[in-house]
Amino acid sequence: MSPVIALVFLIGVPGSGKSTWAAAFQKNHTCQLISTDRIRAELFGDEAIQGDWGLIWAAVQQQFQPAIQQIRAGEIEVALYDATNTKRRYRRDLIQMARSSGFNHIRGVWLNPPLAVCLERNRHRSRQVPEAVIYRMHRQLWGAPPRLREGMDQLQYIATPGLQYD
Repeated sequence: MSPVIALVFLIGVPGSGKSTWAAAFQKNHTCQLISTDRIRAELFGDEAIQGDWGLIWAAVQQQFQPAIQQIRAGEIEVALYDATNTKRRYRRDLIQMARSSGFNHIRGVWLNPPLAVCLERNRHRSRQVPEAVIYRMHRQLWGAPPRLREGMDQLQYIATPGLQYD
């Protein structure tokens, strides 16, 4: 039986609590955090700069390999991918790339507080996402909500972030 090479990836609009959930998860699990915000900061000098998605995607792929090696070596338990993943096509691409990279267990965590909560949280952030973008992402997510048949092994739904971090 081969060892579990696990990827947990977050799904949710800006302000849904993804990064807060990730920080709490990291307190209970040894993991490699792969964050598109961090990648944007490294590539473009600021996480708010959207930049070329191809460059960001390539960096995500590059970060998968060392995470897989660390899991196999017993140095970490899991890789954690922090991004919005609101489009079904992006989730499917992520899952396909993760599996072809060597992950054999993929868990999606959908953080979904009420839209009004996300908008309010966003208003109190130092780096605010335009509300029109949040509304668009919310429509994308609800137009094609996450489903196991996208290729995940598990899908966890959290309507009230802050309660479940395992």
